[in-house]
This record gives sequence, structure tokens and C-alpha cells, in this order.
Amino acid sequence: MKFRPHVLAVAVASCLLATGCAQLALQPLQAEQIQAQMAEDRVVARKDVTPVGETLTLNEAIARALKFNLERRARLLEEALAAQQFEAGRYDMLPRLVASAGYTARNNDRIARATDLQGNLLGTDPTLSQERSHALGGLELSWSLLDFGLARYNTEQAADRVLAAAERRRKATHQLVQDVRVAFWRAASAQRLREDVQANLRLAEEALADARQAEAERLRSPLDSLRYQRQLTENMRLLEAIEQELVTARFELAALINAPVMLDARLAMEQELPAGDPLAMGVETMEELALAQNADLREQLYMRRVAALEARKVIARAYPNLSLNLGARYDSDKYLVHNNWAEAGLQASYNLFNLLSLPAQRRAAEAGIALADQRRLAAHVAVVTQVHVARAQFAGAQRQFERADALWRLDDRIAQQQLSREQAQAGSKLERVAAQTTSIVSLLRRYQALAQLHAAHSRLHATLGIDPLPVSTDELNVEQIAEQVRLRLGS
Repeated sequence: MKFRPHVLAVAVASCLLATGCAQLALQPLQAEQIQAQMAEDRVVARKDVTPVGETLTLNEAIARALKFNLERRARLLEEALAAQQFEAGRYDMLPRLVASAGYTARNNDRIARATDLQGNLLGTDPTLSQERSHALGGLELSWSLLDFGLARYNTEQAADRVLAAAERRRKATHQLVQDVRVAFWRAASAQRLREDVQANLRLAEEALADARQAEAERLRSPLDSLRYQRQLTENMRLLEAIEQELVTARFELAALINAPVMLDARLAMEQELPAGDPLAMGVETMEELALAQNADLREQLYMRRVAALEARKVIARAYPNLSLNLGARYDSDKYLVHNNWAEAGLQASYNLFNLLSLPAQRRAAEAGIALADQRRLAAHVAVVTQVHVARAQFAGAQRQFERADALWRLDDRIAQQQLSREQAQAGSKLERVAAQTTSIVSLLRRYQALAQLHAAHSRLHATLGIDPLPVSTDELNVEQIAEQVRLRLGS
């Protein structure tokens, strides 16, 4: 068979042009595919999630969030991905061992003539030195000093990125615990206030109906009747606003602990206040603890090491390279005297253009180090500031809760007195509704202050870098995690 080179070239060019110009059609997801994916995701999201019992405590809610929260799982997978990249990068430091096999063919024989230095032919007949088709094989071991050095720096950077990812996971865990605490007490306040709100709404509706009937029968002056109805309506509006505010609390808590949206467990409220007094620790001790354990600051320390290693890589690229090659070859060509042979080589090389780019690369690397240092200093100052802010916020939240608790107790006693007056026919139903509404509002504000107290407590722990869980959640069940949370956070 005889090949025509120009015909072959045109055919190959046409194939490449057709392939490059081919356009893929848009393929939007069909409704059935979306529904099937959503159904699968719904099952996977709740896979291996322990059902919630009849009663849910704060410690168990935090434990469930630490074990089952999907956002935290994503953070854990990010950390696992960084660890896998670190493990994979370690193999880049190994020499390269390449096995190759091939086959070559041509349409005519490789015939050669020999001449002397003056251009005169040596002999009269050309010589045949290669088969038209023959197989090739080889096994080559190569090692480069420059590639080894750069791979080592890359591996060290990957290790620091794993540690930085762990600090980001710690920060996300602190935020998750804070969100769970706030959502738990909001849901607990909804559970505590639901019956009181509904009972007071029914009482207000009865009083409003009586007032309208009294207005129709002209038992009191029209202005007094309208003012009476307006006050009742205002109280009903306030009660409905409270009910609307609290209705979403259980949904938020269920999402955080990866439980069914219609969470029907009873929230246990045995221990309302956080255990212990974090303010007993001195400010200087808090600062030292925060500077040693704060997740943001520790992440910046690791990223500074990454920047420093990047500067070393720039210098390493400027060094000459030394490469070693060792391999075994095979060729099935029958004209070869030795079909198998081994070869070795040692080569030193240097890219002279590196001298031109080295100053710019060094300036860029030094700028990266300066940026990392500046971020670390900013994080240092921010952490010290956060210690004082979190401490002041906790003290303020503690005072606000004490005031809200005292105010609720007074309003509750007033409501009880007003009930007694109504039963003795010395007070009106409007006064009772108003007193009970005020008591409910005070109780709501008490729980809001309690939620803010827990949020401030969690914020202080996060600033100090106190982890809610010292070990992995994979090896522990919910009860064991809840016990660890109790011991670590005292909640």
C-alpha cells in the first residue's frame, strides 16, 4: 500500500477542524431527573441519623449538631480533602518510573547510502537498516533534584493547609454551637409560651366580643367602648406578633441538628443558665489563652508558613537542575544486533532566563510574606479586642437577663393579683388581659435575654478557642458526645 502524504494531511486536518467546530447541545435537567435527585438527597441527608427521642436537652441538641449537621459535614470533608491532597503530594518526591510500549510502521523501507567526507559514495548498493514495522518497549527510572526539592516544599505547604483547614473547621464548630444554643432557647420559649399566648388570645377575643355587644346595647359611652376595644385589639396584635416570632424557632433548631422539620420532641429546660462563671478568669489569662488557641489566629500562623515556603520555592527554582536517568530498552527490529540494552545518563541543566525573572518572583514572594504577617498582626489585635468585647458582652447579657427575670417575676405577680381582683369582681377583663399580655411579653424578653446570654457565653468560648468536642465525632454516639459537651462547656 502506498500512502499519499498530502491526502493524509488533508484528511487529518479535516477531522481536527470538524472536531473543533462541533458544538454540544444544551442538556437541561428534566423534571423527572430533578425529582429523582431530590428524593435521593432526602434519603442521604437523613442516613444514619439517630431519631430524636421524646425529650431533647441542650447538650443533646449540641451533640446532634456536631454529629449530624450537614454544614459541619461539609467542613469535615474539606479537611479530609486537604489531608488526601497532602498524602497524594508526598508521592511527587519519589523518582519517576515510566514503562512504555509502542509500535511503529512505515510504507517503505528505510534505505540509506554512505559517503566519505568528500561526498563520494562508499560502495555501489544502498543498505537496508530497519524493518518497516517493529515493536518498542522500555522501562526508565528518572530522578530530578529540582523536582524533588519543589515537591518537598509543595508537600510541606499541603501539610500546613491541612492544619489551616482544621482551624476553619474549629471556627465553624464554634459558630454552630452558638447557633444551636440560641435556636434551642428560642424554641424553648415558644414551647413555654404557646399555651399562655393562645389562652390569652381566647380571653381577649371573648372580652372583645363582650365589648362590642355592650357598645351595641349602649351600656357605656361610645368613646369608652371604642377605647376599650382598641386596647384589646392592641393586646391581641402584640400576642399574635409574639406567636409569629416564635413559630419558626423549632424549624431552625431542626435544621441545625438535621432532624425532621416538624420536630415534636419536648425541650427539657432543667438548667437554664450556663454552668460556671467565665468572668472569674482574669483578663490577662483570657488574652493568653485566646492568643494560644483562637482558631482565626492559628489559621493565619499556618498561612504565614505557607507564604514563607513559597519564597523558598522561588529561590529553589533559580538553582541548577541535576537529573539522573536509568532505563532498559527493547526493539524487535531484526536488523539490530542487540535487541535489548540498558542505558544511563546524568545531566546538569540551568535555565538562564530564571536570572531575569528571579528578582520579580522574589519581590512577589516577599509581598506574600508581608501580607501574611499583616494578616497575622491584624488577627492578633482582633483576638485581643474580641476577648474584651466578648467578656463585656457576657457581663452585659448576664445583667440584662437578671433584669428581665426580675421584671417578669413582678409582671407575673401583677397578673396573679389582677386575676384575683377580677374573680372578686373588683377588676375588668380588659385589665386581666392587659396584665397577662404584659406578663407574657416579659417572659418572652426573659427568654430572649437568656438566649443572648448563651450566645455571649458561646462567643466567649469561641474567642478563647475552647473546643466543644476534643475528639472526632465518628467514633462516638450522641450520648457520648453530649457527655463530652457537658464536661467541656459545662452546659
